[in-house]
Amino acid sequence: MGHARRWSWLLVLLGGLALYELIQRAIAETGNPNLLPALLLLGAAVVPTAFVTFIAGRRLVFAVGAGTVLLTALVGGVIGVVTAGVLEYNTLQRLGALPMLSVGLIEEAAKLILPAAVLLFVRRDRHPADGLLLGVACGAGFAVLETMGYAFVVLVQSRGDLEVVDSVLFLRGVLSPAAHMAWTALAAAALWRAAAQHWHAAEVGRFVLAFVVVVALHTAWDLSGSTVAYAVLSVVSLTLLAVVSHRLAAPHRREPVAGRRLASV
Repeated sequence: MGHARRWSWLLVLLGGLALYELIQRAIAETGNPNLLPALLLLGAAVVPTAFVTFIAGRRLVFAVGAGTVLLTALVGGVIGVVTAGVLEYNTLQRLGALPMLSVGLIEEAAKLILPAAVLLFVRRDRHPADGLLLGVACGAGFAVLETMGYAFVVLVQSRGDLEVVDSVLFLRGVLSPAAHMAWTALAAAALWRAAAQHWHAAEVGRFVLAFVVVVALHTAWDLSGSTVAYAVLSVVSLTLLAVVSHRLAAPHRREPVAGRRLASV
């Protein structure tokens, strides 16, 4: 059971890619534009969904269930995208030009809205691992909607060139775990740790530091324009996520919650 859960992400990934290829061939054969929304959705969601499943299958004990994770991805993604879009637009209207630092700050704060809101309903058994999983889910929802938006714009501008759309979906899909998902997971885990420690000053300070780090990574990502820079930032982001996950999985840092089941996606 545990072994199957650890490898379920691969099934999600391969199944999603197969469905994407099926829809793509159907569009090529029929030219039916009604299939395009499904193509954009699957293309944007396959890798993020597989990565959420991957994190949920790690050797961490989660108190939050699959329903909460799914709701966080859906609602958190929408709230994050809408909030970030409105704030970025208003900032642009006031300043005339949107500094990259503002983009990173706004988007990382917007993605934390739902993970922070869930804390209001979880009064007991608050664990950083739950924050990490919800952060990954919220980052996934945000990444999916943002990628769909970019792909739709490219689809219109290219007048239906599916090869260009495929390139956008592939690049943003592959990079999403090392970008939005990793950054939100790091910040949310630190936030939940601070709550679990009853907002002790030292833990609040660690959360602030984690948030500053993810904003800095986001800003550096937006400012970089080379493949090498993206690769370096991806390695840094995923390494930080791996280190945090390992610490949360260590027996002396996290004990299983009695009576709770492992969360699955």
